[in-house]
Amino acid sequence: MVAQAATREQVVGLAERFRPHVLMVQGEIAAEPPGDFMAQIRRVSPRSKLVIITPALEGDMASRYMEAGATSVIARSAALSQFVRCVRKTMEHKPGMVRATGAEMVRKAQAPQKPSVRPADTLTRREKAVIGCLMQGFPNREIARYLSIAEQTVKNHLRSVFDKVGVSDRLELVLYAIHEKLEIPLIEAGQEQVSELVSSG
Repeated sequence: MVAQAATREQVVGLAERFRPHVLMVQGEIAAEPPGDFMAQIRRVSPRSKLVIITPALEGDMASRYMEAGATSVIARSAALSQFVRCVRKTMEHKPGMVRATGAEMVRKAQAPQKPSVRPADTLTRREKAVIGCLMQGFPNREIARYLSIAEQTVKNHLRSVFDKVGVSDRLELVLYAIHEKLEIPLIEAGQEQVSELVSSG
């Protein structure tokens, strides 16, 4: 994971800078119209594969994204495991559309509508800062340097976060943060970190 962006312009700019293997983009950013956005991405980073996250796959919007050049389209309501599988299939050049499974949709519909504490709500500010650094592609040593803590402390935070939200690795954690729309502090990569990320990519 090399970067996160909040606007269409930022997505295009970061795609040009990092040339990522996979771009995961909210449908709201890619729309208006999707063909123009896909053309911008192909121009600045032609090898990047696009995964578009949409509110739902009903109607023709998902098909329009695929026709415009998206590699995969996934419903925002899909389970975390489906997000992970979608990204891995995209990397393997296996395009497609992923919606929430029938069982998942039924479970959500039948779930009691009472206030509950999400695992994400138990994360501390420091743990969210670690996730933010992770989403910018920082390795543990750079997270430690950025937050002025020991590298072992970074590892301890990551283990704690993995246990809290129920993921097993860094990829699943980043996808969880996207899926749950976590309020993560925006971490700005300094020139030194960017140079290291580019040279190691």
